[in-house]
Amino acid sequence: MKVILLENLRKIGSIGEIIDVKRGFARNYLISKKKALFASKENIKEVEKIKNELSKKDQDKKNIAKEIDEKIKNKEYTIKKLSTENKELYGSVKPTEISKVLKEEEKIDIIPSVIQPSKEIKTLGTFNVLINLHSEIQSQIKIKVVSDEENQ
Repeated sequence: MKVILLENLRKIGSIGEIIDVKRGFARNYLISKKKALFASKENIKEVEKIKNELSKKDQDKKNIAKEIDEKIKNKEYTIKKLSTENKELYGSVKPTEISKVLKEEEKIDIIPSVIQPSKEIKTLGTFNVLINLHSEIQSQIKIKVVSDEENQ
């Protein structure tokens, strides 16, 4: 299925580009999230007209992403979790919890879907976490998981 991209997407393409993707990906993700339009003649003309405006919006998003990156880059955040004697967690640290910590400590709203731990966080210790702020900007933070035994 051919679609026209409305924003820059990593490993997919840039604004105004006409790409061929699988029908399910186009319908369920690109079009539903307003990241692309079906590539009809009318839509192609429409995107050509608003291409500059879309580029400006993308640049604004990029600038905001840069600001967030400067704030959180290479910082360490602590999460307290219940653990067993051999330092394993009851459950694991999910991106939603990391998002909540960033909101509390830095007053930054980051959606959990852009947060990628390097590996599943199931034990106590320090872990690297990658955050995709923009198609061109990635930030890396450290999550330190400590035992929550003191509160009992």
